Amino acid sequence: MLSSATLPNQRVALVIQYLGTHFHGWQRQPQHRTVQEAIETVLETVLERPIRLHAAGRTDSGVHAAAQVAHFDAPAHIPASRWASILNARLPTDILIRASATVSPTWHARFSAVWRRYRYTLYTDPLPNLFIRPFAWHYYYEPLDEVLIREALSPLVGRHHLAAFHRAGSDRPHSWVDVQAAECKRDGSLVYIEMQASGFLYGMMRLLVGMLVQVGRGVRSPISFTEVWEKEHREQVKYAAPAQGLCLLRVGYPEFPFPPDVWYDTQPTFTLSALPERSLAT
Repeated sequence: MLSSATLPNQRVALVIQYLGTHFHGWQRQPQHRTVQEAIETVLETVLERPIRLHAAGRTDSGVHAAAQVAHFDAPAHIPASRWASILNARLPTDILIRASATVSPTWHARFSAVWRRYRYTLYTDPLPNLFIRPFAWHYYYEPLDEVLIREALSPLVGRHHLAAFHRAGSDRPHSWVDVQAAECKRDGSLVYIEMQASGFLYGMMRLLVGMLVQVGRGVRSPISFTEVWEKEHREQVKYAAPAQGLCLLRVGYPEFPFPPDVWYDTQPTFTLSALPERSLAT
């Protein structure tokens, strides 16, 4: 009988959710709790050998994921579909595997992906809300005009050099980004900013949202916002939005073994449209 060490390998894809609050990001780092390290530790315990987990992208410290995608190679004696339940029984409560499935040996969570989509949530009601706080930037200091934000976002769609929103410390050799969608909508006291692109620069979404808030406040025009990234005025991009409002919403692939209900829109949104947004004076 063959041991697990001599069995042929299979490639297993995972759809992963995590609350980023108590993680120092996705990527394994010495002396820090990370999502990659937590999942790899369980895999190595079950398989009794080192395992490398490859993700569609890295999220920063404090950032959440509704449908992160990763893969690993493992002996085929455990059916790929069982890995979700195996991992969920052993992982901490702030990580959840939505589903697992076998994929082609050439399929790669990062390099096979054709887009990623992020959502940033702002909560604008003057009253704090404990149940929203872990997932949104509580921005109530001044009103935000979502129409102005949408106007500023529109020119971003297309292929652009976005060095103005590229934090230092990245190993990416360039700042070109193919933006496929850039949207903003309001639901009562909640404002959602979503962007979909082939890939994202290090720190891009939080820097971008930080400046979009200036647009929503009316202290920077949509035209001025566009000039910042077109002319690469990185020195004007000074503030990053807080991490807790950002969520990796989903990742897209030409071939994906999971149905849409597993990965398409799995970050719940709060329904506060019945509550009018109160002014700062009330």
